[in-house]
Amino acid sequence: MGVLVSMGGFIFGYDIGQISGFLAMPDFLRRFGQLHPDTGLYYFSNVRSGLIVALLSIGTMIGAIIAAPLADRIGRKMSVSAWCVIFMVGVIIQIAAENKWYQIMMGRWVAGLGVGALSLLVPMYQAETAPRHIRGALISTYQLFITLGIFLASCINFGTEKRLNSGAWRIPIGLGFLWGIILGVGILFFPESPRYAYRKGRIDEAKRTMTKIYGVSDNNLSVHVELEEIRVKLEAESTSNGYWREFCDMFGGPRMAYRIALGMILQMFQQLTGANYFFYYGTVIFKSTGINNPFVTQMILNGINFGTTFYGLYIIEHYGRRRSLMVGSVWMFICFLIFASVGHFALDRETPENTPKAGRAMIVFASFFIFGFATTWGPMIWTIAGELYPSRYRAKAMSLSTASNWFWNFLLAFFTPFIVGDIDFRYGYVFAACNVVGGLIVYFFVIEGQGRTLEEIDTMYIEHVLPWESNKWVVPPIEQMARGGRHGSLEAGVDAVGDAEKTSEESIPDPPPVALHEHHSARL
Repeated sequence: MGVLVSMGGFIFGYDIGQISGFLAMPDFLRRFGQLHPDTGLYYFSNVRSGLIVALLSIGTMIGAIIAAPLADRIGRKMSVSAWCVIFMVGVIIQIAAENKWYQIMMGRWVAGLGVGALSLLVPMYQAETAPRHIRGALISTYQLFITLGIFLASCINFGTEKRLNSGAWRIPIGLGFLWGIILGVGILFFPESPRYAYRKGRIDEAKRTMTKIYGVSDNNLSVHVELEEIRVKLEAESTSNGYWREFCDMFGGPRMAYRIALGMILQMFQQLTGANYFFYYGTVIFKSTGINNPFVTQMILNGINFGTTFYGLYIIEHYGRRRSLMVGSVWMFICFLIFASVGHFALDRETPENTPKAGRAMIVFASFFIFGFATTWGPMIWTIAGELYPSRYRAKAMSLSTASNWFWNFLLAFFTPFIVGDIDFRYGYVFAACNVVGGLIVYFFVIEGQGRTLEEIDTMYIEHVLPWESNKWVVPPIEQMARGGRHGSLEAGVDAVGDAEKTSEESIPDPPPVALHEHHSARL
């Protein structure tokens, strides 16, 4: 299930990965570029290339926002299928383009609506469905499939770039239709999110889904406990005043304004790590360093991005979110500092062939950077975004954080050609500084969610648990979780756990005599 649903990330990555190569393909340049009056060669102006690349991000930002009410109305899985259709319409518009650059631009905008909606719905569906002990890794498969999409797109571009006709770019775009069909049809064979089903009163369906996903019997204690946690949380949240009234009321919910701001800021800094500087413009960047075939270099970098993301799936559940993100920030800071310094001070930017060692050094540290991003900030921000919010507000709040990601994606995609034209590789210093700030934000504001249920994480934020002490927090009795827990106590360990056992056992029909423990237990 996790693999199929993560096709939403694959579609996202595939669209990112293909556009970099198109900008250097002769037929694409001839059809959609501009003829230089002096050289007689086709080229893309900064405005035109920026719009072609960045209009996808405008579509994704809008799609992420408007997908939330549909997800709350018809469910998570039906919404995924519907937005796959929108994405495929965008693919058709692009394939049909002949020589109007704005048709490519508008096709990418329409496809972006679908990509943006999927970037909200897929992590949300995974977060609401996955068992706690693998939730981080499962949501991170979304980022893994983003990297796979980027890598496969660069491989296909490499295979078609020597074609002198429109097949060079139409084949990669057209394959996107296949990915949309796989996800849009495949998702219909999976169950609805158990938390969404429970909210809609389909309690038996939610229970069946959880027992099936966890691989346990329907009288398993852990399933009963988690369903009870869902029940008391939903009862505490159970008022409905219409979508837009609820959207406004959401900011007055328990620490919701804080969490919404945190989610949007984290998504912003995921973009400001600088990863898409390489993914969107990598072919152009490496061509400017004197590399003979930048398509090969881009493909290698995208391969590193894909391969090392597997390690990220391991460390998120073994080292936690906070520690991994902070180490990743320091690593990426160092890589961009060296990349920018070599590019500005050592590379001959007029004739880069004269400084091949500088060009190779830049590629090496770009590769090191991609390793750091792919194992930390790439997958883990999507995981945290899926864990931050309570069930009632999850779709709406995640739509805002995802829209933030796409808004900054657009700004970087559109303005990068202008900025690089003015300050060359010193642009890397901007990303280096942003990585430091991002690491500090994680330390001071992000609570550790490793091994916690979504309901427990919600209570931790309500209780104002200090992020750097969040791994010591003890689970309160379930009924107290509905009221916001013990208001910051981290010390009432034994008594709290004992109370939790009594409360949980009283609320579960005919449970087996198994004691409940802290979040470190074997409870699913």
